Amino acid sequence: MIYRHFNAPSRGFTQFSHDIIRHPRLSSDAVRLLTWQLSLPHGARESLSRTAERARIGGSAFMRAKRQLKEEGFVHERRVQGPGGLWSTQQLVSSTPLTADQAAKLLAREPLPTSSQVTPTPRKPAAGHPTAPPTGGHPKTHPEGNTSNLPPEAAETAEEASPRLDDARALVGVLPLLSPTLRHIPPGMRDELAHLAARWLDAGHTSTDVHEHILRGLPSASTPVHRPGGLVRYLLRDVPRRELPSLVSSGPRISARLEGARECAGRHTQTTLFRPLGDETHCAECALNASL
Repeated sequence: MIYRHFNAPSRGFTQFSHDIIRHPRLSSDAVRLLTWQLSLPHGARESLSRTAERARIGGSAFMRAKRQLKEEGFVHERRVQGPGGLWSTQQLVSSTPLTADQAAKLLAREPLPTSSQVTPTPRKPAAGHPTAPPTGGHPKTHPEGNTSNLPPEAAETAEEASPRLDDARALVGVLPLLSPTLRHIPPGMRDELAHLAARWLDAGHTSTDVHEHILRGLPSASTPVHRPGGLVRYLLRDVPRRELPSLVSSGPRISARLEGARECAGRHTQTTLFRPLGDETHCAECALNASL
């Protein structure tokens, strides 16, 4: 059971309709903005934005509250041009909802603001002196100096081919088997990821080290990954030293059973791995079908 105690103030109060306080479509910020405006003394010219600032209503909340008040007919605005060609905004706040025609008639009774009452919005001048835009000339075909994010072709010509590139391709080929998150790596990115993985192998890391590093960098199962290829590229971007403790796994080696496996070059619905006896590129089933 709730009990209420109320002392009627003897001064400094404003009468409001219960319809305003209990309005089902006005937020608390809209009600506060409206009641604050209605409590101002007669003749006050405080704008809605100034009221929101004094009431500590943020910018986004103020825009929502103002939009609600305009939709319900408590606030009306119109742009007028006064003497000197200066434009100003007239705002009408009412304690009861008004139609657009009713608000227009009330605003028409208000005198137009004079040039001294309209304060132009201050503008900050641009820094520096005005300069003309450059003309003529063409951009250089080949940029000079060191550039980042070189295309794969430039990266391959800048670096010698890694002797572990085939192993790196097999490492990347089994990534979809490690986690459901890695099943949708675009095929066009596998060569790029293989070159990144080859740098890890050249530095002395094993395929298992790389797999475990990638698995540690994956988010939780409840977090969706929209670009798994980009995530793997980010994880393989920097190659740490081999002796770093973070690369030593204290638990069982997750992908030890995949050591030496190679992705079949044949046509399969999903990635198919096999253990080659020599330099085979196709699994036994594909090789058998090719011989028939």
